[in-house]
Amino acid sequence: METFLSICIGIGLSAACGFRVFVPLLCLSIAAHFGLGDIHLAKSFAWIGSYPAMIAFAVATVVEIVAYYVPWLDNALDSAAIPVATAAGIFVTASVVTDIDPFLRWTMAVIAGGGIASSTQLATTKARLASSTTTGGFANPVLSTVEAVSSTTLSILAVVWPIVAFVLALAVLTASCLIIWFVGKRVLKFFRRKPAAPVTPA
Repeated sequence: METFLSICIGIGLSAACGFRVFVPLLCLSIAAHFGLGDIHLAKSFAWIGSYPAMIAFAVATVVEIVAYYVPWLDNALDSAAIPVATAAGIFVTASVVTDIDPFLRWTMAVIAGGGIASSTQLATTKARLASSTTTGGFANPVLSTVEAVSSTTLSILAVVWPIVAFVLALAVLTASCLIIWFVGKRVLKFFRRKPAAPVTPA
């Protein structure tokens, strides 16, 4: 049961990484330091619960959240967010799943943790691109707020109620795949649309 809960924690935090990279890391650091929930870090990741790590993650979290409210900088951040979120998803999953073979642990971290983090981040990137295109970026702060709240909520649930976070992470993954499919379909339709024939003067 403990292994299952640690997997649920890892998947929940990985999904949160897809919305904001450093919020789940800060939540994990605080939980590990104060012994909250069912957090048990692998020996090589014990430093996550230290004060320096907590301070670093806190500063990075504030900077990341604020940066997403700066016009056009949010889109620039999205260009690098997918690989960073993927790495963070792998990192958090590998750090909390401790009672299985290291090879299986890292394989699961890459496939499950990295996969759900990258899928979620790709969906939010496409949603922000659609928002920037259709509203000129005016709706982006609303989207940024939703992302920050979603990341915080998922991170807290992963620590307090891992199974609930796991179920929500699966729901997020499903929604992300639907968003990617829908936006991708619309983009393809846009580029395949033939330009109108020029009107020749009489």
